[in-house]
Amino acid sequence: MISDADKKRISEAIRNAEAKTSGELFCVIAGASSEYRHAPLIWSVAIALITPIVLALLTQWSPVTIYLYQLGAFIAAMALLSPRAIRFHLVPRRAKHARAHVTALRQFLAQGLQNTQQRTGILIFASVAERYAEIVADAGINAKVSQETWDQAIATLIAGIKQGRPGDGFIGAIEQCGTVLAAHFPPGSMNRNEISDKLVEI
Repeated sequence: MISDADKKRISEAIRNAEAKTSGELFCVIAGASSEYRHAPLIWSVAIALITPIVLALLTQWSPVTIYLYQLGAFIAAMALLSPRAIRFHLVPRRAKHARAHVTALRQFLAQGLQNTQQRTGILIFASVAERYAEIVADAGINAKVSQETWDQAIATLIAGIKQGRPGDGFIGAIEQCGTVLAAHFPPGSMNRNEISDKLVEI
């Protein structure tokens, strides 16, 4: 999703931003937050339940024949709806965004961003399949920074991804977040690096 050259640029952008603050930045990009394998099953079951009702109203077929058509409808629906490119379209946008949000929170915890000394960890997260981006900030930062500030950084990230320049999108968001961190959390006398300066693909 992101070239090695862009990963190096992102790491450098994180280092530059963290040089001016005691805060910590980390980036994650996910190809998808879920495979949504339940979606074809739900739709196929719904189709299979409707099939006998329709056939009973429109035909004089025996229960056995209707059952065989019901079974066939379920199998056919599963075969048609299971390909990845199709099943992603079966899931409502709200449900996909909710799943991506959960993945962002899990990554925040998995990367240890909640363990920074001053509670100043920030995760910049994007999930490509869900077309979702989010900035997760720890309590020390959220108490001082408005949501509008994060929204502006997210807009920069999304714009870069839409233009096929995800590296530039992440770097722009990093720079904006770094500016916010520097204003509220300047570097101390011992500005140690608590979290790796990199982007992770999942």
